[in-house]
Amino acid sequence: MDLRQLETVVAVAEEGGFTAAARRLHTVQSTVSTVVRALERDLGAELFERTTHRVALTPAGKAFLPAARVALEAASQARATVDRARWQVTGEVRIGVMPGAWPEPHRALSALRRDHPGVRVLVRTAPPHQLREAVVTSTVDIVVAVAGCAPGDGLVSRPVRREEMVLVTAAGAGSADRPVSAAEAAGTAVVDFAPGWAIREATDRTFQSARVRRTVVHEVTDAPSAADLVRHDLGGCVLPVSVAAQFPDLTGRRFTRGGPTWNITATHASDPRPAVAAVLRHLT
Repeated sequence: MDLRQLETVVAVAEEGGFTAAARRLHTVQSTVSTVVRALERDLGAELFERTTHRVALTPAGKAFLPAARVALEAASQARATVDRARWQVTGEVRIGVMPGAWPEPHRALSALRRDHPGVRVLVRTAPPHQLREAVVTSTVDIVVAVAGCAPGDGLVSRPVRREEMVLVTAAGAGSADRPVSAAEAAGTAVVDFAPGWAIREATDRTFQSARVRRTVVHEVTDAPSAADLVRHDLGGCVLPVSVAAQFPDLTGRRFTRGGPTWNITATHASDPRPAVAAVLRHLT
């Protein structure tokens, strides 16, 4: 007894005849008859009553049909299980993150675990110079950082997040409607993150491009601490718009043309293996 025989018997029973079953199975009527007779000989019992006008199940056939359907369903599930196992993405992926560049990792990682439970992700936070070396030497698979922080031959970058940055000051310290230039902001933006942090990297680049010098008086490692210093009028801080929105009691001022941009990318090898490609899809 084989699956083809079971499939043929089910087709004859459901279609009500050998000719209709043949059409369903994309074969000829004589083949269907031959298959059914071979199975009946193997079982030692007739499954169908054959007349010139109709084909009907015998008592043995009625007993046999449900078991045949169960067997075919079990075979289908077995095939599906093998297919899933064959195409399932597995492996370990190492992500190097510039401090502050990936504020909500749980969103991407939760979706990844749901879609690819066989992928294990290790996240390592490190300053830019270490990340550059790590991705070049393949000790990490993906670097999440400010754009341009991890260049290298054979590497490509794709966007993770891009948004405007604003100068955040205490309420009443300036008009939110009037844009500020980099030169104006330099004397105010004395609250910032420690060197190597993503926001500090983006902010420093803007002032360097504008050829403006500034002195950071207060260095912090998280946005609430920065906001608290700003709230007490100890200086301004440059933050991405989405981060500044978390502190509605403060004033956010946009920059004039050429202001800082929060541009985060994922840098990786140009031919990522399947597990890495799966992580990248959820990152970007």
